[in-house]
Amino acid sequence: MSAHGHVDMGHTVAGWTGTATAVAGCTVLGVAVAAVSLPIALAGTGLTLGAALLTWLLHLAGWGKPSGPRPESEWSWKVRDRSARRGHPGCLGCRMAGRRGHAPEKASNAVPVASTVTG
Repeated sequence: MSAHGHVDMGHTVAGWTGTATAVAGCTVLGVAVAAVSLPIALAGTGLTLGAALLTWLLHLAGWGKPSGPRPESEWSWKVRDRSARRGHPGCLGCRMAGRRGHAPEKASNAVPVASTVTG
């Protein structure tokens, strides 16, 4: 049971690896500030930016999961997301890779909005 109820908040290989890499990059940046060293600062910046790329690549490889509730059988971080090849609906990372995914379902109680034209 989590603080958010009985749901999985997406603990994934992609998420944990990206977070750990970003923390390491920020730590190197902190050392660079204390040492007043441009080469160390550039290394820390590269590591921090690399964390985003690494997370994205792992997500596309199926080690990240789409947002939202999932069945309890898919909660383990060891479970690979088989739908990643098609793309996740509304996922910026999947769209950037050219994976469109399924169209998100429209709410049945949505009210159409009329446009007004002033003349």
